[in-house]
Amino acid sequence: MKEVISALFDFDGVVMDTESQYTHFWQQIGEDYGFLHLESQVKGQTLTYIYQTFFAGKESAQREITERLNRFEQQMQFLPVPGVESFIHSLRSHGIATAVVTSSNAQKMAAVYQAHPEVKAWFDRIFTAEQFAASKPDPDCYLLGMRTFGSTPEHTYVFEDSVNGLKAGLASGARVIGLATTFPRETVAQLCHRVIDDFQTFTLDAMLRV
Repeated sequence: MKEVISALFDFDGVVMDTESQYTHFWQQIGEDYGFLHLESQVKGQTLTYIYQTFFAGKESAQREITERLNRFEQQMQFLPVPGVESFIHSLRSHGIATAVVTSSNAQKMAAVYQAHPEVKAWFDRIFTAEQFAASKPDPDCYLLGMRTFGSTPEHTYVFEDSVNGLKAGLASGARVIGLATTFPRETVAQLCHRVIDDFQTFTLDAMLRV
């Protein structure tokens, strides 16, 4: 029986180059609510985790932030990471199972589909925050992807850019490819098996050699 090979992609900073926009948003939230460097502490985390960790018991603040975030995401620019579309098409044409595994919620992804309706067709599955029991760096989200496709860790490739996401990928046992789109290469290199800047020169063969 042929082994299933799967490729699991974080979304922001991996498929779409949006992290700089989120950095600005959460930096402003941190300044407004008295948190120093909040933007660096929330990368790769679900909104539920952010509220439980930084805004526990502050329902009015949570409501206000949610409203601001929803307005912000409706106006975001979703620019694909260079080479990502052709790379994903190459994987799928060779029978590799592909999925988005994102800490973003379904409402945010609806804004993505409105701007880029073709994104849905790029992947076999899209997993959002509502489907995970625990936030990154817990590997639950990537283990879900493996269970769904029936792939083993040694035949699974995770693409991540954030520190928490990279840790989640490693904890799942998968081969982890880090994108230096959000953090410096030297930071990413410590938490993955291979670092790339984007997908322009990265190939299926290169992935399978990781």
